[in-house]
Amino acid sequence: MNIFNTKLELKAFLAEQKEARKSIGFVPTMGALHEGHLSLVKRAKKKNDLAVVSIFVNPTQFDNSEDLKKYPQTLENDKQLLESVGCDVLFVPTVKEIYDNNINSEKFDFDGLEHEMEGKFREGHFDGVGTIVKAFLEIIMPDVAYFGKKDFQQLQIVKKLVEKYNIPVEIKGRPIFREDDGLAMSSRNARLTKEHREVAPFIYKTLKKAKKKFGAKNIEELTKWVKKQFKKKPLLELEYFTIADEKTLKTPENIESSKSCRAFIAVFAGDIRLIDNIGLK
Repeated sequence: MNIFNTKLELKAFLAEQKEARKSIGFVPTMGALHEGHLSLVKRAKKKNDLAVVSIFVNPTQFDNSEDLKKYPQTLENDKQLLESVGCDVLFVPTVKEIYDNNINSEKFDFDGLEHEMEGKFREGHFDGVGTIVKAFLEIIMPDVAYFGKKDFQQLQIVKKLVEKYNIPVEIKGRPIFREDDGLAMSSRNARLTKEHREVAPFIYKTLKKAKKKFGAKNIEELTKWVKKQFKKKPLLELEYFTIADEKTLKTPENIESSKSCRAFIAVFAGDIRLIDNIGLK
């Protein structure tokens, strides 16, 4: 596995590969890798000549400085995991390498996608996401970039970014990877206390039950039902539950008016924020 810390060296190496007509699959990560990340790398490897992974904890997408400080960093372990799945190139830049001395986000208009769900609770988050994804796509110039569907809103925003800025890359969303008890895999799971880890699978259980009730109950009734379920779990604090159209991310006026709906949820387990979603049609 080739490891690069600077844009210049990485670009020079990838330019040679492109000259040799090698296709590039890219997986951006913030490290603390788990099976979900590795599934994306395996996919990139299977469908392309080269699998390129970045590990970079991006400061501009954190609206909470404590969350940024506590974000798990396990670089040596991450390297071993990437070696084990045949990753070809790892890019691990410093904050200075990416932002120089100007740690600020660009401002983006994602046609309103950025104001829904996560955008209502995490100010500036998607400007930070847009800034770093655009930077990495311009540095690496991959043929395909792979994102997990756990961050479904982020996936739709990245697709919009590529469309609006005419970036010549295909964006592929891949299924959510889950623990055996249903909890969506996340780097933040490692920070859960034993008690919070035991109760956290309730999030996905509730989503599955909501999916069964979808159609029999209208959206307002279903939302009330979910809120009621979480009131029975004092260790979990529901931040939001919403049903939205997959394309617009807006809640449809009625179920029939949307071709594809998805239920989205954000929950605090102590000070750890967990998100998940499930397709409804």
